[in-house]
Amino acid sequence: MSIKKVNTKMLDNILEQMIDTVGRSKNDVFEIGEQCRQDYESITNELKVIKESVYKVIQEGDELERKSRFARKRLSEVSQHFQKFSEGQVREAYEQAHDLQMKLSLNRQTEARLRERRNDLERRIRNLEDTIDRADQLNSQITVVMNYLSSDLKQMGAALEDAKERHDFGLQIIEAQEDERKKLSREIHDGPAQMLANVLLRSDLIDRVYRENGPMAALGEIKDLKKMVRSALYEVRRIIYDLRPMALDDLGLVPTLTKYLSTIEEYHNSTTIRFLNLGQEKRLPSKYEVALFRLIQESVQNALKHSGASEIQVKLEITKDKVTVIIKDNGKGFDTTQKKSGSFGIMGMKERVDILDGEMSIDSKTGSGTVILVQVPLTE
Repeated sequence: MSIKKVNTKMLDNILEQMIDTVGRSKNDVFEIGEQCRQDYESITNELKVIKESVYKVIQEGDELERKSRFARKRLSEVSQHFQKFSEGQVREAYEQAHDLQMKLSLNRQTEARLRERRNDLERRIRNLEDTIDRADQLNSQITVVMNYLSSDLKQMGAALEDAKERHDFGLQIIEAQEDERKKLSREIHDGPAQMLANVLLRSDLIDRVYRENGPMAALGEIKDLKKMVRSALYEVRRIIYDLRPMALDDLGLVPTLTKYLSTIEEYHNSTTIRFLNLGQEKRLPSKYEVALFRLIQESVQNALKHSGASEIQVKLEITKDKVTVIIKDNGKGFDTTQKKSGSFGIMGMKERVDILDGEMSIDSKTGSGTVILVQVPLTE
């Protein structure tokens, strides 16, 4: 099969589907933020009314307290000089003191109830502010992803058109690019898109949970919502790295790897990732930096997903005429003689090494971890 037979329209359709999926996710996040803003405005208005009511009840309570003290004093005088007052005057003094005391008691209960409602509304406003902020952050991250999808990846189509005239691009490279796009489309659909849909559903449940089960249950739901938003943010950032980390073009391979591995370690706190640069910290041609970054990225992700390793070591050595990379983990390992169906990751890694005229070896046994060695010659 010739590379000229590659259907670029099919690849563009896949890209359009990806953009559509991310766009719907962005709309969902926007709707969450708008709903929270509407709730915020409504609760803020209610809080203003409640505060005015509290102030009014306090003033009424102070007036009732003053009258009650006067009535009690009057009742005390009547009781002490009982003979000087008629039975009607005594009864009037008692009833007035009792009536004012009852009104004062009801006033205090109303004040306590209004204060409790005020405090609850203030808590809900703080929670809504946090949710709105999270939604805005997530919306910004999704916008970045869409920019990548609509700019960097769309340039892939033009590159493939040009590749039709260059037969040194192999069929397997085109298939790898197509599979990576499909993989990215599935990751966006099954990852951030599903998470955002769940965030929308959970946000609708919070008010109902509060009314039915009380503030503690609602607080638990909000904490779960925060975890879901945090997970969605992580997935979006990971997808951005999978597309192409910006630091790779600006800073080079070593600083980008340092930042990337540090970030991955933060999100997988059960695994220690150690990075050691043994050689020169110099810039390489773009094709080398991109390929080596992808090789290390794929190796580390495989170790995190499948090996159960508690420690991963990444060693990089750049010399005058070659680059050496070693990725080692203390995980459960695997039998290299058995090929898993659909194990595209290792095949893609080997193809990247082949493009650079390098060599790659994998040393692993069940129960003894894995060591990946990559050596790539540097040509002028």
